[in-house]
Amino acid sequence: MSNNLPDYINAFFELVGGIILFYNCYLLYKAKEVKGVSISVSAFFASWGYWNLWYYPHLEQWMSFAGGCLIVVANTLWIVMAVYYTKGNGKMLGWLYSFFIGSFCK
Repeated sequence: MSNNLPDYINAFFELVGGIILFYNCYLLYKAKEVKGVSISVSAFFASWGYWNLWYYPHLEQWMSFAGGCLIVVANTLWIVMAVYYTKGNGKMLGWLYSFFIGSFCK
């Protein structure tokens, strides 16, 4: 068994998690409202993701690091969007949608 197998398996979960989180960003952009979720819970998991970006290189788990980057970007985008939609009307987020989501979901 390869020593890298745990890294590859973890990276798979990180990558799939990042893709799913970007789908949440897409759904939030379409709904333009936050209901039934806590931004603080997402912030906790985003902070865990930032920790992983520091932690994975120390373990030399570079595939997990790459997947972790996707999760951190997606979580951070969702939090920014969620805060914005709870504080404003969301009109200024069109460029975020176009840049991060629109080009992937055509």
